[in-house]
Amino acid sequence: MSADRFDLALWSAAHLRAVEEALCAWVHADAPAGLGAAMRYAVLDGGKRLRPLLVAAASEAVGGNAQAALRAACATELIHAYSLVHDDMPCMDNDILRRGKPTVHVAFGEAQALLAGDALQALAFELLTPDDVSVPASIQAKLCRLLAVAAGQRGMAGGQAIDLASVGQQLTQDQLRHMHCLKTGALLQGSVMMGAACGAANPQTLAALNDFGAALGLAFQVVDDILDVTSDAVTLGKTAGKDAANDKPTYVSLMGLEGAQTHAKDLLVDALSALDRSGLQTTATQALRALAYMVVSRNN
Repeated sequence: MSADRFDLALWSAAHLRAVEEALCAWVHADAPAGLGAAMRYAVLDGGKRLRPLLVAAASEAVGGNAQAALRAACATELIHAYSLVHDDMPCMDNDILRRGKPTVHVAFGEAQALLAGDALQALAFELLTPDDVSVPASIQAKLCRLLAVAAGQRGMAGGQAIDLASVGQQLTQDQLRHMHCLKTGALLQGSVMMGAACGAANPQTLAALNDFGAALGLAFQVVDDILDVTSDAVTLGKTAGKDAANDKPTYVSLMGLEGAQTHAKDLLVDALSALDRSGLQTTATQALRALAYMVVSRNN
């Protein structure tokens, strides 16, 4: 099925409104000593919100709990935002531009940026464990575990450690794939699985959605590597060409531009094939399919 039969813009707009309103309400401005301002600066009014959209799409595909999905969607965005705040700091990537504006440490100072990232990470898990009955305890536990694994040593943090250790190194394709499956792919894959955890899905469906998330997460990073050399800072909303400037291994440096573009398309095929074997109705996976096409065809 072609993704052009599904109105992704219309579908996304409704979910993005809900996520933005929830984040605005849940990321409080009154945190002590200006911390709230730094947290809100890091999260609100910017970014593609791909991870929340993946949560929503996967939850809808399996008939998930809407309140659980909204909280999970916001939690993934908080984790993503915290990771960007920390990654941009001088001790990591030392970047000054993110989402078209100065990075948090530039705007608020390094100490406040570090604390804002810490607070956003903690808030993510707070959102997943409401003190009412809107989200069953069994779903809360699954969501917390999925997000912790995606963000920790076996996911995003582990991948970032490999990335920092790989500057100036020649990596094989398998090594590069492993790094990016952790650094970028784990949270995108985790977003899909968190959405699936909001409903009832059989083992076949869960395995297929896991494969979909893995292929999509890697495709996202391949396209990121491509855009780093083919786009500009205004379009990207972040510094262009920084991977080459920092002598970081990328899919473009390893495979060449054309090879990387072909690889991204192959990963799209893998992602769509996973949905085909999920056992879900095609209409149930329309949003997931459309998001996969969007990831590979995006320009920022």
